[in-house]
Amino acid sequence: MELTIECQKRPAGSKPRALRRAGLIPANLYGHKGTESIALTLNAKTAERLLKVASVNNTIIPLKITDMRWSGNTLLREVQRHPAKGFIYHLSFFSVAAQETVDVDVPLHVVGEAPGVKQEGGALDVVMTELQVRCAPDNIPEAIEVNISQLHQGDVLYLRDLVLPEGVTALNDPEQAVVSILAPQITPQLIEAEDAEEAASAGATEADAAESA
Repeated sequence: MELTIECQKRPAGSKPRALRRAGLIPANLYGHKGTESIALTLNAKTAERLLKVASVNNTIIPLKITDMRWSGNTLLREVQRHPAKGFIYHLSFFSVAAQETVDVDVPLHVVGEAPGVKQEGGALDVVMTELQVRCAPDNIPEAIEVNISQLHQGDVLYLRDLVLPEGVTALNDPEQAVVSILAPQITPQLIEAEDAEEAASAGATEADAAESA
């Protein structure tokens, strides 16, 4: 991504509430050096801009700690917001610079038209909307396509049926359903409509018979 996030090391003893009043957001960086973490702060407006273009556990974010001379690629692992007012409370970043692989969440995009919906009147049931995968930090897919163009009523597309990019491994259960095509639901309104149509058809037939006589 084009946006590079600049942070500063959080002063020892600083209070999160005081930082937020000063327009700063508390944050932490993990994974840069074993199990150690660094307490950071970043500008609140920068944090809001970041969340408009980055997704949790999916987007690679260049991070620079200006007063430590540290920079590297990270993942946004967690966003904490105020439960009532919605403003950002805290961000957590995870360094991927030294990682051979990372575990990330990737959205699933349905593509194609299912004959079971278009021609047979069925309904598409989307069970999964994202997938957890393992891949190299520089090989994170933006999305994974779920092609439904061969699905008929009663068909189920499982995780094992998806075509994943090279170097990407799914971490979910391969037998988990992704999408399915359901038969049309029979509602009282549908039954009434069908009965009315049959009655009208029968009435037309009787009328034709009477004319012929």
